[in-house]
Amino acid sequence: MSNLIQIGNINDGCGGLLPIVRVLRQGVYPIVQIIIPIVLLIFGIIDLGKAVIASDDKEIKAAQSRLIKRCIYAALIFFVVTIVSLVMDIVAKGAEDGNTTGWSTCWEKAK
Repeated sequence: MSNLIQIGNINDGCGGLLPIVRVLRQGVYPIVQIIIPIVLLIFGIIDLGKAVIASDDKEIKAAQSRLIKRCIYAALIFFVVTIVSLVMDIVAKGAEDGNTTGWSTCWEKAK
């Protein structure tokens, strides 16, 4: 008997990690890509609305600056998976063993 805990089928194309990749792809990924940017934008709009209602020019400029930063952060967070995928493709092309599609195949199977 082995002391290792097997998470999934070792021949699933993900080395037995398909259930974990599926949770990331279907659960964490949408939250990170969609919900977090929306929340950032909502908080920025609320801050700007409070500053406008207070009619304080200094506070309005600060709120505008925060809103712009939050928009940039939201865009970066939205595209984080695309950026990571691009980096992983570049790294995979430099792999010595020639297996350059393993992670992307696993990612696609997790749909």
